[in-house]
Amino acid sequence: MTGRRTVDPGSLLYTGAGLATLGAALLPRLLDRAPVSMPMVFLGAGALTFAVVDDLPDPDPDAHASVLLHLTEICVIISLMGAGLAVNRAPGLRRWATTWRLLAVTMPLSMLGVGLLGWWALGLGAATSVLLAAALAPTDPVLASEVQVAEPADDPDSDEDEARFALTSEAGLNDGLAFPFTYAAIAISLAGVAPSGWLPHWLGVDLLWRLGCGIAIGLGVGWLLGKLFFSAPSKKLRLSEHAEGFVALAATFLTYGVTELAEGYGFVAVFVCACTIRAAERRHGYHQVLHDYVEQTERMLTVVIVFLLGGAAVSGLLSGLRWNEVAVAAAVLLLVRPAAGWVGLLGGKTGPRERTVIAFFGVRGIGSLFYVTYALHEGEFAGHDTIWRIVGLVVIGSIVIHGLSASPVMWLLDRKRRQKGGEENAAETHV
Repeated sequence: MTGRRTVDPGSLLYTGAGLATLGAALLPRLLDRAPVSMPMVFLGAGALTFAVVDDLPDPDPDAHASVLLHLTEICVIISLMGAGLAVNRAPGLRRWATTWRLLAVTMPLSMLGVGLLGWWALGLGAATSVLLAAALAPTDPVLASEVQVAEPADDPDSDEDEARFALTSEAGLNDGLAFPFTYAAIAISLAGVAPSGWLPHWLGVDLLWRLGCGIAIGLGVGWLLGKLFFSAPSKKLRLSEHAEGFVALAATFLTYGVTELAEGYGFVAVFVCACTIRAAERRHGYHQVLHDYVEQTERMLTVVIVFLLGGAAVSGLLSGLRWNEVAVAAAVLLLVRPAAGWVGLLGGKTGPRERTVIAFFGVRGIGSLFYVTYALHEGEFAGHDTIWRIVGLVVIGSIVIHGLSASPVMWLLDRKRRQKGGEENAAETHV
């Protein structure tokens, strides 16, 4: 008599990891022009797996807060390194004018809109409303690959698509700029709404010191690594001669670790470091090697996080969802960000088409999950479940809505740009 064979969970884990890894390699190529993104596929796979397979551990974000915090943290900083290496345009006030508009106008307006929705439509307190605004402020360099700069260009002086550049540079910087407002939410939750209890420390430390420290260390470490990579006296030390892509992780972790030890904003430092390394030698092919390694690592981490998010969605994350919470999530994606983006870019260098695309594709993702996890661990907020439902729904909605629309919209935008370029060349030839 033979008994029922017990399936080894470890074997299932290895099989699933192998399939996920293979999928992460194949899907970006198979879905190149399809209105489906890789995060959409793994989000659905996670939901299906956790809905069908019994005895899987509950992917509750509160129960596994420490794991989620560090997993999202690593994913974000690696993606920030990749975004900084991919940006071809040298930083400057006029060259990055669209980025500054998005950071100085669009981001504050978005936060104001989200905070008011949390207070008015959901009845959240001041601290929780500020946290919701801060967590949903950053656009995501992880889930927005379809609408961002793909890789370092061979010719950094070539004409760069303004929409992709703006969305990449915005995501690279606003991920760190959301941190001061997360700290403000934590301070309000602990000290109360009265500014005298938290405002001086917030202005002096959380805003000025941490931000300045992040920028300074990012510039310093990036400059030193740029010298080491491209102009070290010995070829044995000149890492660009050896084409070792994993050095990108060394740059990421070193910059982030030093900045966090100095109590600065590591997210800001990593992106600034990446841009500084790129500026050290813009035409060198080593940037492509570094970027490729970062992109592959980021893709694997994204698969894990999005898969677990899909599992959490069907395992209780969205349980108790109310109609007004659905309305708020929809408003964040379809009203607040597009309106704030359009206002921020008025009078700028973007045309109506590019302005619309930039305003609409404010992708929310891994950064939002990190900020909520961090704040709930550090502060005392009412309505944990409500916060997770709103943020989870916004991230899932962004994956689906932006995933469906990114490829066709960017294809149409590129087609219009090529047509316009062809018409201008024809006019010049005729003259």
